[in-house]
Amino acid sequence: MTGLYEDLADWWPVISPPSEYVEEAALYVGMIQNAAREAGSPPVRRVLELGSGGGNNASHMKRHFGITLVEPADGMRRISHALNPECEHVKGDMRAVRLGRTFDAVFVHDAIMYMTTEDDLRSALATVAAHLAPGGVALVAPDVTAETFSETTEHGGGEAADGRRARYLEWTLPPEPGENTFEVHYAFLLREPDGTVSSAHDIHHEGLFPRGTWLRLFGEVGMTASLAPRTIEGKEYDAFLAVRETP
Repeated sequence: MTGLYEDLADWWPVISPPSEYVEEAALYVGMIQNAAREAGSPPVRRVLELGSGGGNNASHMKRHFGITLVEPADGMRRISHALNPECEHVKGDMRAVRLGRTFDAVFVHDAIMYMTTEDDLRSALATVAAHLAPGGVALVAPDVTAETFSETTEHGGGEAADGRRARYLEWTLPPEPGENTFEVHYAFLLREPDGTVSSAHDIHHEGLFPRGTWLRLFGEVGMTASLAPRTIEGKEYDAFLAVRETP
């Protein structure tokens, strides 16, 4: 994948600084720990994150868990490794990767949005199930489901210690009638320490599925799932907590 995750990967910590993820990461730690307690599972110590990107959530969650990070984009893995050198990093696609071992929990954040077909989503959830120990818990946190989708415009950015500065505009467009994919357009303004400013436009294609489809697919791959709403900066988002069924 090019664009943000490869060509602009070095800018990721400036565009979206790890310091902005403190509250969100703490929420995910609590959700995973509470789910394990409610399921009667042992305390969570080992976590697998699929589609870990630049490692921003992991940079905070690693204080609570030992984390293995799987990410297909070389540029983002490089950024994450610099931020999280103590974490294991593996190149892999969440639809197909198999590490040959299991974990107490599996976490998937917004990278799940790149599953644009039901087959893709089922394959990703099958990967989650394949890496969960019996009774293990999964937290899957998409940006949106069909029930929560709306056309939105957001903006942000940050500054780096080396003098670089970045700003972005994110425009989420609605799907075409009858389609379950949509586009997210990103416009970036990137300022070098010498004052030079460049721009970039990146388009992401993402999947949109109803809650019922999510819950059905979890069941098809051997997990019992429930809807777990989360609130971030005052905004409600859907998430799913699941437990791997024991044989």
